[in-house]
Amino acid sequence: MESTDPGDPLSYSLLQLLQSSLTELRIEYLVAIVGGFILLLLSALTSGAEAAFFSLTERELEQCKTSARPSEQRVYRLLQHPRKLLTTILIFNNGINVAIITVFAYVAWQLFGASTLAAGAMVACVLFATFFIVFCAEVLPKVYVQKRRLHLVRRMAGVLVKLQWLVRPISWLLMFINEYIERKYISKGYSHTLEDLHHSLDVALTNADTSPEERKILRGVVNFGSITVKQIMRPRIDIVSFQRSLTLPELMPEIVQWGYSRVPVYTESTAQIEGILYVKDLLPHLHNGADFNWQQLVRPPFFVPENKRIADLFQDFKEKHVHMAVVVNEYGATVGLLTLEDIVEEIVGEINDEFDDDDDIIYSQLDENTFIFDGKTSLHDFCKIAELPFDAFEEVKGENETVAGLMLALFSRIPRTGEEVDYGRFHFTVESADTKRVKRVKINVASKKEQYHKVS
Repeated sequence: MESTDPGDPLSYSLLQLLQSSLTELRIEYLVAIVGGFILLLLSALTSGAEAAFFSLTERELEQCKTSARPSEQRVYRLLQHPRKLLTTILIFNNGINVAIITVFAYVAWQLFGASTLAAGAMVACVLFATFFIVFCAEVLPKVYVQKRRLHLVRRMAGVLVKLQWLVRPISWLLMFINEYIERKYISKGYSHTLEDLHHSLDVALTNADTSPEERKILRGVVNFGSITVKQIMRPRIDIVSFQRSLTLPELMPEIVQWGYSRVPVYTESTAQIEGILYVKDLLPHLHNGADFNWQQLVRPPFFVPENKRIADLFQDFKEKHVHMAVVVNEYGATVGLLTLEDIVEEIVGEINDEFDDDDDIIYSQLDENTFIFDGKTSLHDFCKIAELPFDAFEEVKGENETVAGLMLALFSRIPRTGEEVDYGRFHFTVESADTKRVKRVKINVASKKEQYHKVS
């Protein structure tokens, strides 16, 4: 055996090289451990932020909305786009978790190298890292933040605003893919299910002793879960609203003229509804003069997005004890109004009271298959009146939801009076139009038998 005496120059050099390698390896392991620990803390922080942001109560959200603190204002703004916020958090959190597993796998590879135990050791390390991440960086933070969620979201709001900008390209791509899948497959699958329900209902009612009104109610129940707010809302142009600057003597004739029990209130434009006036709140103050500040009676409005389903809105109405919702678009501008009565009418049909008159009728029927509709009539109402599938114009209507909008989509311009166009088994004739909009349209709905002979 050869001597390893330090006096031997070759042995001494080998010893120094070995000591140096061990020192570098210890430093490398130390850096990996510290880095993994920091990554674990970041993962726990983002998981806790996710749970905190999406578990805020309505009261806490209202506090953030009205607060003068910039951090709470940022929290409210972030939650106005919850899908974008969630995508940002998930991108950051999953990136950290992948980095943690990579660090564990790297340490295992350095320890075992290319030995026969390397593969098994790496698998064991990855499994251990996964368990460690789930328990320490997912479960514990989400349990802990429930009592301090408002404190955490205040601190994380500024960071997440910057992260949204940083991961914006990836976030946009993921949301685009998600929306495409929902639009292409999930919505289509739901519509197929709806068609099956309609078919089953038609078969069940063929020989049943039910009146047309009962059949309409049953069909309304079947369709209820698929209808969105945008399809049945009253558009902004048709909303009756009061300007905040009116005095009480100026306001009273408006109330008497329209006869509504609840009316939106605005300051500069109806695009920014600021509240709802309940006429019953004015009753104790009718004897007051022009100096009475009726604006103090205005209640906060209930805002809903235009793509919300009316089944969910109906539940919100019951929980919040409100009967009116202001519909807003993605920019926060008012686009329409919806009431509890509008939702109920989707099941039981039109509800007319002593204040309704014939001017509210939006169509006339010339014969079994021919109708004349006001241009502002929603496509949803047209399909309901003509007993057509609600998706009859899905491929051509684009973002339009009215008969006039459908004409713009079919002509690709504003048509003139007397112009005609065909789409499938529908024949449209523009009865009245000006340079700005289509006012009235005659629609002939050919039966499937007539359409077959026409094609033949």
